[in-house]
Amino acid sequence: MVLEKKKLIKYVLLAALGAVIGTILNNRNKESLTARDWNEIIENQELRILTTYNTIDYILKDDSVQGFQYELLHAILDHKGFSLKITPTVDLSQQIEDLKSGKYDLLASNLIVTSELKEQIALTYPILKNKQVLVQRKDSIALSDSLFIDNQINLAKKTLYVIKDSPAILRINNLSNEIADTIYIEELEKYGEEQLIALVAHGDINYAVCDEQIALNALDSLPQIDASLAIGFTQFYSWGVNKESPILLDSLNIWIDKFIQTKEYQKIYSKYYR
Repeated sequence: MVLEKKKLIKYVLLAALGAVIGTILNNRNKESLTARDWNEIIENQELRILTTYNTIDYILKDDSVQGFQYELLHAILDHKGFSLKITPTVDLSQQIEDLKSGKYDLLASNLIVTSELKEQIALTYPILKNKQVLVQRKDSIALSDSLFIDNQINLAKKTLYVIKDSPAILRINNLSNEIADTIYIEELEKYGEEQLIALVAHGDINYAVCDEQIALNALDSLPQIDASLAIGFTQFYSWGVNKESPILLDSLNIWIDKFIQTKEYQKIYSKYYR
C-alpha cells in the first residue's frame, strides 16, 4: 500500500513540476505576442517550442532531459540555423492558446489530427500514429459487474474524464451517437493525462480517456489499471504551428517527411513506444 501511494504521488508531482517549469519559462518569454514566421525566427536565431511534460514526451530523469518529443525535436531541428528554446507544460488548452497568441512558434506534442483543431492551428505532417483508450481499474470486475467496461456499448450513461479541450471529446461524442445513448464528459483543467490515470488508480474517478502509449507506460508503476478498451480507431498525431507561419510549416513538413523514413526515427520511436 505504501509503495502504491508513492507511485501515485509521483504522477501528482509530475503535474506540479511541469506546471512550475512552465511558469518559470513562460515568465522569460513575454517579449513578443505576435506570430513569427521563418524570417523572424532566423533573425532572432531561436525557435520557441512548447511541449508536454510527461514520462514519454519530455521528462527530467537522472539529471538530464529525456523524451520522445525532446529527442525528435533535436534530431530534426538541430543545425537549422537557430537554437531550440523548449518549454514543457501539461495543460493542452493553454498550450493551444499560447501557440495562437504567438508566444510560441511550435507546439511539439502528440496532437490528434481533427477538423476542429485544424480550424485553430496549422498541423504538420504526422509524426506517428496512436489511439485513445479507456483507463479503468481492474478491481472493478470484482466490485461490480456493471462498473468494469469491456465493450463500448456499456459506456452508456457513464462519465468519462478527459483533459481540458481534449481531441478525444469529438470521438466520445461520435461514439455516443453510434451506441444511441448518452456518454457524459467531464473536462479537468490544468491536468495532464498521467494525472488522470493516477486519479483512476487511486479511486477518485472511475474512467479516463487517454493516449494509449501513456496509459501503457503507466501500467508499469500502476498495475491496478486496465487500458485494453480502445475508444476509437488509430489516428494520426502531428505538431502544430500558428496559421500565420506558413513558411515554418512548409519547412517542418519537408524535414519531418524526410526524417520519419530514417533508421534514426525508428530508433527514437522504439525507445519510447511499444
